[in-house]
Amino acid sequence: MSGGPEIERLIELMAKLPGLGPRSARRAALALVKKRERLLLPLAQAMAEVADKVGLCEVCGNIATGPRCAICIDARRDATRLCVVEDVADLWALERAGVFKGRYHVLGGTLSALDGVTPETLRIPELAARVRAEGVVEVILAVGATMDGQTTAHVVADYLDGTGAEVTSLAKGVPVGGELDYLDDGTISAALAARKAF
Repeated sequence: MSGGPEIERLIELMAKLPGLGPRSARRAALALVKKRERLLLPLAQAMAEVADKVGLCEVCGNIATGPRCAICIDARRDATRLCVVEDVADLWALERAGVFKGRYHVLGGTLSALDGVTPETLRIPELAARVRAEGVVEVILAVGATMDGQTTAHVVADYLDGTGAEVTSLAKGVPVGGELDYLDDGTISAALAARKAF
C-alpha cells in the first residue's frame, strides 16, 4: 500500500478492534481520511477525551468518568442485589434490557488455567468482601454458558459460601421466539433440565 506509515499504523491498530479485520480496517481508515473534518478530527478528539477522562469504577469495574460509575452512586438502585457479569459489555446488555435495578460486579473475564487467569485476577475475592460489607442478600451469576463461564460461576459460588447471600444464576434454555429446530443440543438439554410447571 502507498498510504504512508501513518495510515498503515492506523489500519494496523483498527484491525485489532473486535469485528474489524484488515480489509474492514482499510475501508474504515479510508473513510476517515476522506471525511477528515466530519469524522476523523471529531473521532480523534473524542478518543483523546476518553483516554484522558474514562477509567474503571473502583467499586464494580464498570466504565466511569470518576472514581465511581453512575450505577454505583445511584441511591435508587437496590444495593441488596448484586449481578455478577464477565465483562462491561454484559453489564451494558442487562442495562439495555432495563429489567435489573440492582448493582453490578464486573469480573473482567473468566477463569482460565491455560492463560493464567486466577480468581484474584478476576476480582473474585473483592466480590466476596463486597457482599459481606454491603449486606448483599442475593448474588445473580450472569456469566456465559460456556465451559469457562460455568467454571467461573462455580468458583464464585465457592467464594461466596458463608457470606449469607443467596447465589442464583440466569435461566438457560429456549430463547423467547426461538424454534427448537434451530437450537443446538446444549441449549435444548439446558432448557429441558430447567423446565418448570406450566
